[in-house]
Amino acid sequence: MPNSTKATSIPCGAWPSPITPDMLTGQTTGLGEPGSDGDTRYWLESRASEGGRTRLIRELPDGTREPITPSDCNIRSGVHEYGGGVWNARDGFVVVCDYTHYQVCRADNGNLSPITPPDSGFRYADMLVDPDHNRVIAVREDHRFEDAEPVNTIVVLDLDGPNEDGGVVIVSGSDFVSSPTLSADGSLLAFLSWDHPLMPWDGSELWKADISPDNTLTNLRHVAGTAKESIFQPRWDPSGDLVFVSDRSGWWNLYRARPGTDRIMPLCPMEAEFGLPQWVFGMSTWDFAPNGDIVCAWTQNGTWSVGRVPAGGGDAVPFDVPFDVIGGVQVQQETNQAIMLAASSTLPVQLIAIDLADGSWRALRRSMDVDLPEGSISVAEAISWPTPDDATAHGFYYPPTSPFVTAPEGERPPLIVKSHGGPTSATDASLDLRIQFWTNRGFAVLDVNYGGSTGFGRAYRERLNGRWGIVDVDDCISGAEHLGAIGKVDRDRLVIKGGSAGGYTTLAALTFHNVFRSGVSSYGIGDLETMAADTHKFESRYLDNLVGPYPKDKATYEERSPIHHTDLLNCAMLLFQGLDDKVVPPDQSEQMADAVRAKGLPVALMMFEGEGHGFRREETIHRTLEAELSFHSQILGFPHPQDIPPLTVENLTPDNP
Repeated sequence: MPNSTKATSIPCGAWPSPITPDMLTGQTTGLGEPGSDGDTRYWLESRASEGGRTRLIRELPDGTREPITPSDCNIRSGVHEYGGGVWNARDGFVVVCDYTHYQVCRADNGNLSPITPPDSGFRYADMLVDPDHNRVIAVREDHRFEDAEPVNTIVVLDLDGPNEDGGVVIVSGSDFVSSPTLSADGSLLAFLSWDHPLMPWDGSELWKADISPDNTLTNLRHVAGTAKESIFQPRWDPSGDLVFVSDRSGWWNLYRARPGTDRIMPLCPMEAEFGLPQWVFGMSTWDFAPNGDIVCAWTQNGTWSVGRVPAGGGDAVPFDVPFDVIGGVQVQQETNQAIMLAASSTLPVQLIAIDLADGSWRALRRSMDVDLPEGSISVAEAISWPTPDDATAHGFYYPPTSPFVTAPEGERPPLIVKSHGGPTSATDASLDLRIQFWTNRGFAVLDVNYGGSTGFGRAYRERLNGRWGIVDVDDCISGAEHLGAIGKVDRDRLVIKGGSAGGYTTLAALTFHNVFRSGVSSYGIGDLETMAADTHKFESRYLDNLVGPYPKDKATYEERSPIHHTDLLNCAMLLFQGLDDKVVPPDQSEQMADAVRAKGLPVALMMFEGEGHGFRREETIHRTLEAELSFHSQILGFPHPQDIPPLTVENLTPDNP
């Protein structure tokens, strides 16, 4: 960095920066799934420097912390491929999912004791320990038959094992199940189910039944949910009421169902979202306080709050905390504290505890300690802009920021437009060094919550129905053009990037439009038809709503697939792909690279062994960051960073940048 405190003029993109790839991996710890058992807290930690391996951490009442799973064990679940819900604890009994052999194990003091057989063809998630009946209730996915679609059920496992049969099936008959929850006395079970072609955020149903000590389920009855109503995170309160989140009003709000009646009572009606798209198991946005109130998180216009709602219903009263991104809300009854993950645009993700008596908070664990010169962090600005379909799109704008460097007079920064995955998902404003890596080097970034994103109500989610590849692309393009029109960015240096579904949006934008100078696709979808015919069960009918039923609408799939229209391409492309990807087959990236290469356009393809859908390894993350920076330097024409190895870009000539 320059020694002088006076800003030095350097072309955008070439700014020196203290934010290195090492800072994004070796100095960062992934945090997830906080929870408690009595006066003991638990959470997950993962590190890219350990290949993305995840361990379960325990904090005792005296503050002592220790991993309770071995260093060579990876605590993950393969159910729905995305996993989640990988641990549970009650009365000192702790169970985890060992990803190495798809086993459920008892965990204690760094040792694992399997209670299911290794590599049996069964996968488990969303586990619930019931020591009073010596059982574990879990979602099970049966992969024993290669030529058949996996079967999802809820099963009971003996807490002591060996469960050679994979567990006793107590709920079956639906394509998908999730969120098993027991009443306080263990006599009632509630759960969610949904069927193809629905995704859980399209429509799901809440059921309850009596469950006996010998694991017999009787008196099954429907509580809520339809093909047009999405239910999220049911839980029993001590009185026997079921509380859950439903979007029956058009917004994911909290409701209470009284036993013995058909009455379902809204608890806090708001044009806000208290729920999330259930991509993974184990998500939590709310929990019961010891006095019966509901501690909950909600989002409005992309910004999260956390507070409490009275047990009988009423206004949500927020806690005074410096965070606007909240997740994993759990209440530790014994301490009258709520623990959760929290972040803001200047504060990294951290595990915090809020005292429910006075609202004070403290950090328990930080994902990283950010030690950067003052003025290095680009603060997210929530912005909105008009779209071609007369709607309004949303996103977060990050201006280039450095305390030491400024752009030459008259130069506007290049813009990176980020398209999130899902596509039924959302981006938020949490401090993300993967964004700051670029803004600190002189790029502007627009992180887009295009139509179809969550956090803005059901109608906004449904803007994408039947129009994937159109609405998302138009929202990204119109956002870039909006920033160009108001003079924030260089309209001739627009770049788009994304992974998975965001990679599809990237490829579609580059293929069907002539707006972006280049694009970066990470494990992106080039052929929608392959995605409909050759993917895992959870997403195998996802495109029915987003594109249309297949093969009935085969023509639409071909029309929207970039791989079939490469003759329209006229810009540079960088592609990253994991060779072990089970969601997007690697040959999709290879086919796109071949097509760009055949047209004589600049292209680079990087394939990574041992990586699946989303990169976890330190060396992969390092290499992709360095490669992308080198790629932008060569395509956009700013000086190549001296400390970054050059990326070989095919077809790159002085006349073809």
